[in-house]
Amino acid sequence: MSDQQEHQAAFDLGAYLRRIGWEGGRRADLATLRGVHLAHALSFPFENLDAVSGTAPSLAPGDLMAKLVRSRRGGYCYEQNTLLRLALEALGFTVSGLAGRVVLGTGSPESRPRTHMMLRVEVPGEPRPYLADVGFGAVGALLTPMPLVLGAESEGGGRRHRLTRLPHEGPLELWLLEAHDPRTAEWTGQYAFTLEPYTGQDFQVFNWYVATHPRSPFTRRPYLQRTTPDRHLSLDGTRFVQTGADGTVTEREITDEEEVRRLVGEEFGITVPEGIALLG
Repeated sequence: MSDQQEHQAAFDLGAYLRRIGWEGGRRADLATLRGVHLAHALSFPFENLDAVSGTAPSLAPGDLMAKLVRSRRGGYCYEQNTLLRLALEALGFTVSGLAGRVVLGTGSPESRPRTHMMLRVEVPGEPRPYLADVGFGAVGALLTPMPLVLGAESEGGGRRHRLTRLPHEGPLELWLLEAHDPRTAEWTGQYAFTLEPYTGQDFQVFNWYVATHPRSPFTRRPYLQRTTPDRHLSLDGTRFVQTGADGTVTEREITDEEEVRRLVGEEFGITVPEGIALLG
């Protein structure tokens, strides 16, 4: 049995679709891709609690099923996009992994390593592949996939995105995903990437580094995100931020361990495992 066959054997498509509440079609078409992507994005919170505890989360299909599907936890990009890839391949799509440099918060893509995982999805009957990504922990994250076309703009789940290209010195074109900010009417870069495919072994290395390196921001403080149909929630250390669909932002500081654990349970739907101290 090949690695892919073993992975699919450990993955339960029915349980996954029940977890995200998807009752639509199971054909490998654009409607299914869009529907499953959005349902996933609205069902799983982004969270780094394993990394906060000093553990690199497993990317094995059985472990992803146990954590995200059966235990109703969340995860970060490697977990969530690996899980989505398993689902899409089970539905009949052809999927490959992509790696990007997060540019949000910096003016130079070269200042950060390629640590973000995304997916390139081939849709039968469609002339262009699609960019899919359910694991970007930011208010500008994709909620629905978008065609990999220069200058393409898409709107899904109330968010707008476009793809442009950046100057580059390498042999491969450098793409940039931008999100539209409704407060300023400006476009903000999210991450830069090439179309070079990356394998599961590549993401295993990235995952270990991000979850265990002492300089990784994910090892220093809790970082959680959740998107609902009418708002986006973020917990970055002690800072809790709510962003409305119109871009309205409210925030407050939380400095009590009991209060932050209660908030994580009520707002993000996660029961914090014993032994993990959120506030140090």
